[in-house]
Amino acid sequence: MQLAVLCAVCLLPGSLALPLPREAGGMSEQQWEQAQGYLKKFYPSNSKTKDANSLEAKLKQMQKFFRLPITGMLNSHIIKIMQKPRCGVPDVAEYSLFPSQPKWTSKIVTYRIVSYTRDLPHVTVNQLVTKALKMWSNEIPLSFKKVSWGIADIIIGFARGAHGDAYPFDGPGNTLAHAFAPGPGLGGDAHFDEDEHWSDGGSIGINFLYAATHELGHSLGLAHSSDPNAVMYPTYGELYSKDFKLSQDDINGIQKLYGKRSNPEKN
Repeated sequence: MQLAVLCAVCLLPGSLALPLPREAGGMSEQQWEQAQGYLKKFYPSNSKTKDANSLEAKLKQMQKFFRLPITGMLNSHIIKIMQKPRCGVPDVAEYSLFPSQPKWTSKIVTYRIVSYTRDLPHVTVNQLVTKALKMWSNEIPLSFKKVSWGIADIIIGFARGAHGDAYPFDGPGNTLAHAFAPGPGLGGDAHFDEDEHWSDGGSIGINFLYAATHELGHSLGLAHSSDPNAVMYPTYGELYSKDFKLSQDDINGIQKLYGKRSNPEKN
């Protein structure tokens, strides 16, 4: 009898699907797996406690960040947010290699563009990076100087897949770009996924000026904002106009780091 039971157990299929946890909220197994990957990437935890690292806790963090009801349960609205193109920098915890809130101590910050996208002329990329940096320097006592070779504070470039840091790009969609907070080495550097289609804002594609302004905000020391009107909001929308401006939230954040410009210049 025991042998018969044992044989019956051995013949059971080995890939019986386990029921999804309560926090999956009735979503499909594929949606739940995608959500787990998203939460681990953009809501990391430095805590050693099991509760802080649970998917429910991370869901609550995401819901709080995006100003949603805090239930700890997955739903279709959260799935839609997770599917939007976005910056690769996490929304919580330290997103850089460096502690606290670093900033540049020099009044003149150098930058260098080491690689370009095939979607835009080099001169257009140069102009858009200059314009993005000017949006920030209009508000703070900091200026930027472009260098053509050698060491620079901020290195800007386009790349595909693995590109020399610990954060490989993932192909078209999803993560568009990422940047590091001020500091040595990778500090301040901004990387853009060449697998995206980049635009000057006047054609179909990702508005490079908008993305560059966002990433260079990280290069200056800003984290993500939960204000949907802020340039530092983590997800990318399709309707950003060519003439967008920094929100008051962006301005308050950058001036908290560097102070106000005594003679503000406006475009």
